Amino acid sequence: MADVESAPGGGGKPPPYKDPDDGRQRFLLELEFVQCLANPTYIHYLAQNRYFEDDAFIGYLKYLKYWQRPEYIKYIMYPHCLFFLELLQNANFRGAMAHPTSKELAHRQQYFFWKNYRNNRLKHILPRPPPEPTLVPAPAQAPTMVPLPPPVPTTAVPPVPAPSSSLPSVAAAGASAMSPMQFVGTPGINIPKNDMRNPMGSRKRKMG
Repeated sequence: MADVESAPGGGGKPPPYKDPDDGRQRFLLELEFVQCLANPTYIHYLAQNRYFEDDAFIGYLKYLKYWQRPEYIKYIMYPHCLFFLELLQNANFRGAMAHPTSKELAHRQQYFFWKNYRNNRLKHILPRPPPEPTLVPAPAQAPTMVPLPPPVPTTAVPPVPAPSSSLPSVAAAGASAMSPMQFVGTPGINIPKNDMRNPMGSRKRKMG
């Protein structure tokens, strides 16, 4: 009875398909295909060739969601494919990706995400440095008085008497001061007289 049910011509269900290599080849093929969905140009190619109009292909996209499970997601090298796989479950997105403008927009947004992803990720992962302590100014202290050195003793130098001079003292000179006119004709004082005449005047100019 069991042989009749398992036979293709019998009325029973056929045995389940069993991969000859324990599903290794199927695993690699599905992994490669699902990661191709990370490329917006490839999604645009599928939309242009009307793959999204096939109900069997739409069912296949729903089946591929098992790659979001933790035991499979560790094999994904391009995580954007899972993001686009989720978007492809929406009919509006599948229809929009048939237009080149939508493909360019998705590609541009993907580029900006890659450009800023590392910096944005590090902002949330790296610990922030502790705030710097504010320096409290020290209270002003009175300036310390530096004692002055003791004065150096100086030896007093006695005043040196002025040498005696034959000139009369100031008081005596002032008392007996004579006016310039008194020097004229005073005996004993010979003041040379300046000859105001032109020394060249006494020579006669020779006429050539």
